[in-house]
Amino acid sequence: MHQLPKFKDQRGWLVELFRDDELDTELFPAMAYISSTNPGVARGPHEHIDQADLFCFLGPSHFKLCMWDNGPESETFRIMMTLIVGAGDPQAGLVPKGVVHGYQNVGAVDGIVINLPNRLYKGAGCRDEVDEIRHEANPHAMFRMDD
Repeated sequence: MHQLPKFKDQRGWLVELFRDDELDTELFPAMAYISSTNPGVARGPHEHIDQADLFCFLGPSHFKLCMWDNGPESETFRIMMTLIVGAGDPQAGLVPKGVVHGYQNVGAVDGIVINLPNRLYKGAGCRDEVDEIRHEANPHAMFRMDD
């Protein structure tokens, strides 16, 4: 994760979401989307086989972001990392493929998240399978947002 500083002047503010001098070319965005999440609602946890996500949490709400390293060879295998990001602490974070992740709006207002993934959703022309393993619907999954 890294801070998303707001450059302010008399007109308002500007935030840089992506710079090609800060990422490996393999992780450059292939598309961008924005989503709104209602207070109390969680998205995930899920993971991608090949896709990396570059999430930008700007506000106007606060989010609990949870991530689990799901690489069996990793020394941090299945260790959960939790961050509070958004309005009070604007952050951008790269979630590599194979990292289980989810976020929940823990604020009192709708929250906006921007994602710049390095793969197209459902591939070119939306003809491929979705690159996603969903854990949120499995009541026995070890990846839980409420823990």
